[in-house]
Amino acid sequence: MKLYIDPGTGSMLFTILIGVIGASIYSIRMLIIKLRFKLSGGKAEANFQKIPFAVYADDKRYWPVFKPVCEELSRRGKEVVYMTSSPDDPALQSDMEHFKAEFIGADNRAFAKLNFLNADILLSTTPGLDVYQWKRSKHVGCYVHIPHAANDITLYRMFGLDYYDAVLLSGDYQAEDIRALEALRSLPQKELVKIGIPYMDEMAKRVVEAGPAPEHPRTILLAPSWGSSAILSVYGGKIIDVLLKTGCRVIIRPHPQSFKSETELMEKLMKEYPESEQLEWNRDTDNFQVLRRSDILISDFSGVIFEFSLLFDRPIIYTDPRFDLSLYDAWWLDKPLWTVSALPRLGCQLTQENMENLKELIDTCIEDPRYTESRHEVKAETWACSGEGAARTADYLIRKHQQLTKQKEGV
Repeated sequence: MKLYIDPGTGSMLFTILIGVIGASIYSIRMLIIKLRFKLSGGKAEANFQKIPFAVYADDKRYWPVFKPVCEELSRRGKEVVYMTSSPDDPALQSDMEHFKAEFIGADNRAFAKLNFLNADILLSTTPGLDVYQWKRSKHVGCYVHIPHAANDITLYRMFGLDYYDAVLLSGDYQAEDIRALEALRSLPQKELVKIGIPYMDEMAKRVVEAGPAPEHPRTILLAPSWGSSAILSVYGGKIIDVLLKTGCRVIIRPHPQSFKSETELMEKLMKEYPESEQLEWNRDTDNFQVLRRSDILISDFSGVIFEFSLLFDRPIIYTDPRFDLSLYDAWWLDKPLWTVSALPRLGCQLTQENMENLKELIDTCIEDPRYTESRHEVKAETWACSGEGAARTADYLIRKHQQLTKQKEGV
């Protein structure tokens, strides 16, 4: 008779195992510290002191999200420890003052460290805290989430932000959705702080500094999200065929997760459609230059839609925004996604029926001026405090740290 363990029980056992391993590592570390403490004649090791401001990035592509905040904290003389799960994270090469970056491993190795982290504040863009393997540490005073896209906060996997203490936002609609989820799930209210979008503030500066893109043939950027509802999964090579027929230069920039979760699909498409003078596959870590040299973007529900349209004031073409919400926080809310209301104001919709007329659709979107005003409306709704994101984030984190310090001191 074969032993069967259902997925739920398996996940629970795995979580227990990770907890036991993490606790063992923590206990061994504490024992070593105590021994060193005695052998050193009672001098405490500074590296076990509580970190005032910690940052965790599960991937190097989130460095642009954190960099302006870390720079602002450094400028104000605040010590920041940046922990990353990417061994080639650009943060590891940073030489800014009051800033230390370290590679802590990926997945469970990272969680084993994070689950026993000793910090006043941890800032992260990673959802799922206290849901799976990543558990809250009793030695962390406040967990703060910062989004990595300018759209719905409910498009995280279910319960993604439930156990954070604070969430930094860029629009009122995001706050409304979080409060609605808290009420439905009987959760204590989190601190919600509208700070804007620090990384887009920095990109906006780059847009001004870079000036107009050099003269180039009309260029279409295809930058989908990943998963079964994303463009490349739904249309496959068909959409690439249609794009090449337009005669325009085509850049395909798959979501980085596609190369991890949809490896077979990526390998198939890149083999069938190799690079040429007309076609480019783009995997740059920094997407600024590829956005700058594109005249129109085709995407689905990826956050890059808002980066492209709102930063460069250019139109987009989007696919049907309806997709299976059953795995996401948005499923709990009896209301349409804000993104669904925003997309028609940014450009035209691509369907199975009008795909063969994609060339005409592209011309219409680029040449029709009616989208300009509506893009400004969308920007006002989802990008509050433009230009102030890093300063406002630092203000909040420092204020929160002072509050935690007073609580510890019993003031």
